[in-house]
Amino acid sequence: MLQPASHNNLTHQLVHELGKAIVREQFAVGEGLPSEAEICNRYQISRTATREAVKMLAAKGLLVSRPRKGITVQSREHWNLFDPDVLDWILSSTPSLQTLRDFLQLRLAIEPEAAALAARNAEQADLDAIADALRRIKAAEEGIEDPLIADIDFHSAILRASKNPFFMQLRSFIETALKVSIRFTNQFKGVDSASYLDHRKIYDAIAAGDAQLAHQTSHVMEAEALQLIEDRIKG
Repeated sequence: MLQPASHNNLTHQLVHELGKAIVREQFAVGEGLPSEAEICNRYQISRTATREAVKMLAAKGLLVSRPRKGITVQSREHWNLFDPDVLDWILSSTPSLQTLRDFLQLRLAIEPEAAALAARNAEQADLDAIADALRRIKAAEEGIEDPLIADIDFHSAILRASKNPFFMQLRSFIETALKVSIRFTNQFKGVDSASYLDHRKIYDAIAAGDAQLAHQTSHVMEAEALQLIEDRIKG
């Protein structure tokens, strides 16, 4: 049963409940969901809210509606992995090492180039935002700041500083996935927080306007994290 709330909130609660269930494979691919009546009864929600939730899940690629087949669960290849909700459901369900590897491969393709663009395009406000996150990474090593939030803010600020609208649109996706990937990579490194010195190298290169060095230092950091996962997969 969902928590008492407004119609819109109930719809979103149901989206999250069904979305997490689909991602955790509680409904088999190609099979239908419980009937509308069953969902209404199970979650104590109206038919209107149920239909809206199904439409939202279909828009995220988790469900599909076909004539005579009704509403069925889609395979992962159809999911919108750039949707923050979908990504959050995947990551909150204990992601596989393969999923973490896939994400880190994407970071390796994007973040070094974003750092290089930031070195060329960053304005003072952008540099201030990166510097502030860096300061908080340093403070996190002393137990003063939240290490995860500071690390996420650092990488997000670089995406903004790139001034590339496509990279900037990826911020919410990157931020969502970082919440899990950073925790795992730090765990594999045997540390509690990001390395201040490694992040300082990236900031210094960006602040100096050295695009090549910014790309290189960012690439080294992302490649190291990816190698940690690769080593774990190989066992």
